[in-house]
Amino acid sequence: MDAIVETQMMIRRPVAEVFRAFIAPAITTKFWFTKSSGPLETGKTITWEWEMYSVTTEVQVLEIVPDRLIATVWGDPATKVDYIFTALNADQTYVVIKNYGFELSDNELLRTVMDSTGGFTTVLDGMKAYLEHGIQLNLIADKFPGNIPS
Repeated sequence: MDAIVETQMMIRRPVAEVFRAFIAPAITTKFWFTKSSGPLETGKTITWEWEMYSVTTEVQVLEIVPDRLIATVWGDPATKVDYIFTALNADQTYVVIKNYGFELSDNELLRTVMDSTGGFTTVLDGMKAYLEHGIQLNLIADKFPGNIPS
């Protein structure tokens, strides 16, 4: 059985606005990564950066269906990540993020699935706060502060 991480959230905004929040780095940087080499476009490879962690990743955009789907491959090791958008009505969008294609096993797979689930849940939580209330919660930056005593 293949492992699939699935996170979801209803966002009280029109589907076009929610979809654009993942495409346009000027918006996405308000709740997820800190820098991007450009907007997501089918066939392009984009670099995302989390400056506070000195981490970058290459995101290959496989397919974009406006207001419905963004299909990507990214990470190390690389996995597929699909962002699926469903308009519930004119002002509500249901977002599902699916992460799959893990080539890991046992404890390594379990640890990666847990990290992915937590990470994408945090992204959706931050997105909801930003799009619905204009609040930047800094969830990603505060998830692993560097000053925690060991």
